[in-house]
Amino acid sequence: MISKSKDRKKPISPPKFLALGFSAIIIAGTFLLELPLSSADGTRTPLIDAFFTAVSAISVTGLVVVDTGTHWSTFGQIVLLILFQLGGLGFMTSATWIALMLNRRISLRERMILQEAMGQYQIQGIVDLIRKVLVYAFTIEGIGAMLLAFRFWREMPFDEALYLGIFQSVSIFNNAGFDLLGSIHGPFAGFPVYGTDPYLNIVNIALIFLGGIGFIVMFDIMEYPKCRKLSLHSKVVLSMTGALIVIGAVMLFLLEFNHSAAMGHLSLPQKIMASIFQSITSRSGGISTIDIESLQQSSQFFLIMLMFIGAAPGSTGGGIKVTTFAILIGAVIAMIKGKRDVVLFRNRISQAVVYRSVTLTVLALIVLVGFSMFLAATEDSQFLAILFEAVSAFGTCGLSMGLTTDLSEIGKITVAILMFLGRLGPLTLAYALNRRGHKELYRHPEGRIIIG
Repeated sequence: MISKSKDRKKPISPPKFLALGFSAIIIAGTFLLELPLSSADGTRTPLIDAFFTAVSAISVTGLVVVDTGTHWSTFGQIVLLILFQLGGLGFMTSATWIALMLNRRISLRERMILQEAMGQYQIQGIVDLIRKVLVYAFTIEGIGAMLLAFRFWREMPFDEALYLGIFQSVSIFNNAGFDLLGSIHGPFAGFPVYGTDPYLNIVNIALIFLGGIGFIVMFDIMEYPKCRKLSLHSKVVLSMTGALIVIGAVMLFLLEFNHSAAMGHLSLPQKIMASIFQSITSRSGGISTIDIESLQQSSQFFLIMLMFIGAAPGSTGGGIKVTTFAILIGAVIAMIKGKRDVVLFRNRISQAVVYRSVTLTVLALIVLVGFSMFLAATEDSQFLAILFEAVSAFGTCGLSMGLTTDLSEIGKITVAILMFLGRLGPLTLAYALNRRGHKELYRHPEGRIIIG
């Protein structure tokens, strides 16, 4: 009886705490967005639409069932801004910042939760890391807001341009994918209307890139002039991110060069710029400068692969992460060469990390296959569009082939669950649902299975 009572008093594990925390914020966001005060016409937004939008915002995805610029009032838009700011930085990061502002001590348990939220291996220095995260995030968002505001000032009064700049800067840096351009150029207009604007393209690319590489990498880059050294994590993230951007841009450029519906009508510099932008944003940015639905099927499928890989750990992006992909490639190369260890930049990767990478990827594939099959049964659309939408939701990317606005109610709930799983991570969710494991006291005899 005593042991049972002790088990009941065990604290909630960090993964479970994060899952419950995000769920609580989604409920609060749904309640606020459903209020008549949140809609532009003063009517109550349907519960399912409010729920879907809240999940999309907190998971920093950007898939929408109603146009952000025309459907939501200023109050509703501010609620969305707060949600994807919390989702991008993490609600525990924001709560820690408030606690630090109030000179409150951060407990060991809270540090453990922060460690899980930031994907760190050690708890030491986690509070200092949070301080740097907030300073860097708000600085980058502030600079981005001013740069965007000066561009939008050409089309509207400065106060409106500043508001639009702040909203878009926070949204794009957090890889949220929400935009208010529907209020200027018509519902669901998005950034394709600025597809040939070099200034906006460069600013948005910089915001997406900085939000996608992760704060740890940013800190390493800032410290590089002093120590002349990058961590293994930063080397892997930067090299893999650079490779994916180049490969993605080249592939899209070649596939869409003469395709008039997408990029065929653009000049050569504009085609290069559009290819680079789509390559970067497809790994979690959520905004596009061309109509994704107009791309060829080969390009759309290629974007699906990029969305599945996603951004870097500890960033505002989703997907299985570029480091996981790098480890998988390293494992394949090691197996082909007959080597025992996975080696990246002359560093051996532990077997536990390799197993974790394989587990994460397999779980992600299982989730996507299952949910895509379910959506294929509930939605009347081509399977490629369904798969694209499912991967976009799970990778918290936000790119769409136009299916989201036509989803049935069961389809909206399904995609919302995918966005939640993608933001939390399938491995974290598995840990949250699993009971605390016990150390095995024995090992089974080794068996042999023929594969290949």
